[in-house]
Amino acid sequence: SIYLSIYLSIYLSICLSVCLSVCLYKHEFRGGVRGYEEDELVYEPSKYGSLWPLPQKVRVSEVSFKLPSASFKIVDAKESSAGPSCSLLQNAYRRYYEYMFGSVRKPGYVKSRAAGPSEISELQVWITSADSECDSYPSLTSDESCEFALPHCLETFSQLVYEDAYGAKNINSTTISDFPRFAHRGILLDTSRHFLPIKVILANLEAMAMNKFNVFHWHIVDDPSFPYLSRTFPQLSQQGAYHPYTHVYTPADVKMIIEFARLRGIRVIPEFDTPGHTQSWGKGQKDLLTPCYSGTTPSGTFGPVNPILNTTYSFMRQLFSEISSVFPDAYVHLGGDEVDFSCWRSNPDIQNFMEQQGFGQDYSKLESFYIQKLLDIVTTTQKGYMIWQEVFDNGVKLKPDTLIHVWKGNQQQYKDEMANITSAGYHTLLSTPWYLNRISYGQDWQGVYRADPQDFKGTEAQKKLVIGGEACLWGEYVDATNLTPRLWPRASAVAERLWSAKEVTDISDAYSRLSMHRCRLVERGIPAEPLFTSFCPHEYKGV
Repeated sequence: SIYLSIYLSIYLSICLSVCLSVCLYKHEFRGGVRGYEEDELVYEPSKYGSLWPLPQKVRVSEVSFKLPSASFKIVDAKESSAGPSCSLLQNAYRRYYEYMFGSVRKPGYVKSRAAGPSEISELQVWITSADSECDSYPSLTSDESCEFALPHCLETFSQLVYEDAYGAKNINSTTISDFPRFAHRGILLDTSRHFLPIKVILANLEAMAMNKFNVFHWHIVDDPSFPYLSRTFPQLSQQGAYHPYTHVYTPADVKMIIEFARLRGIRVIPEFDTPGHTQSWGKGQKDLLTPCYSGTTPSGTFGPVNPILNTTYSFMRQLFSEISSVFPDAYVHLGGDEVDFSCWRSNPDIQNFMEQQGFGQDYSKLESFYIQKLLDIVTTTQKGYMIWQEVFDNGVKLKPDTLIHVWKGNQQQYKDEMANITSAGYHTLLSTPWYLNRISYGQDWQGVYRADPQDFKGTEAQKKLVIGGEACLWGEYVDATNLTPRLWPRASAVAERLWSAKEVTDISDAYSRLSMHRCRLVERGIPAEPLFTSFCPHEYKGV
């Protein structure tokens, strides 16, 4: 593990001991947040101020110090193993200075002076990692050492800064020891059902960093549209996107999103879901989808990917070779959910293939046949893979390091699923109770907050196989006009569950801190919706 300490002159020491590792065209809601009673909450200031997510250990004293905005600096400590050449750090310093002081700083150069007895004029960042390769990409297996942890540490520091009655910036003497409970803390955004402009994606990556999420699960294509512009198969977006020029993500767009995320310690995991959810693929790739039949004649409609043609696997081999080179993360999400067998069942060629293979009438065996071939293809690209739970449920042979993503069922059903997956020795992550595209009147963040990915019957060894979870915002009713307020601060509740200690469950304290955190998001330009009747000192000015 990596130990990172941030020293604020002789008056303040914040020690962050960092040992870090590091969905709904699903047609019906099967989430687990129902059944929770919504508490009536009254705002009472928390002893932890506005810290969110709550660090593992924190002690705040009443001794306060002023931060002179005109002269305050964030710098590399002399002893630090990383320095000015680390673009991630330098980018973070500038970003967090703006978060803390905004336009308060007077224009022009201010000569440095010695800090007064109650002032802190410098934040020295000391990276003690022996490995100072700070500009690499984050990964699941890394321990989120200096280059990945630091944005989180600076986020915590920025949350300790507050304004007094005169508008001056202050910070209390505080000691913090922090690390995330789970290595995988993700947000899924769907860019197929509605195209999301680059600006919206970047704004939400920014908000993710403010909440210490570290995975952007990019559900980039699906039935309605194929906005990913492939260099190998450009016809996929030319024919399958809503518009081939205005509603596509070019290679330059994808590269920019990945880099923007990297600078904030966020991984980008793309999802290319097959064999179902592929109607848009078939518009640009002839013979990829299965022709459906009405009796003995083609109906003119198409079903899932055709699993019996050699050309299907040749296409997948080329496409995933490109995907593996474009997206640097070690994992790709392969989907595998909600395969409708009716079209396969109607097709005489597939019926004959089923008979030849000895599959009988069990079309889940045909699905497994396809998925296994796809997994073999992806393995040759040196990528690991994530899959939705149906692939496991249908008995497909999986590599030991497969990540199985749970999304189905009511509360008891998803708990049973987590127990079954982990008892089989696989790593898993949870999304079922965190489908945030489902909205209701009231403070539904409370049910989101109470759900815990390790809350199932199993051994401690099984529970260690849970790597985290993801909040999902599927796009049937979401586009650039409403995505951000629908997501935040409800996703913040998921963020604390995945970061903070298991014992952090006080809803009243969470309400107080989340109310203040929501106002901080608003002040930083994120139009996060209110929890209840309230006001923010700095109201949203983006309208």
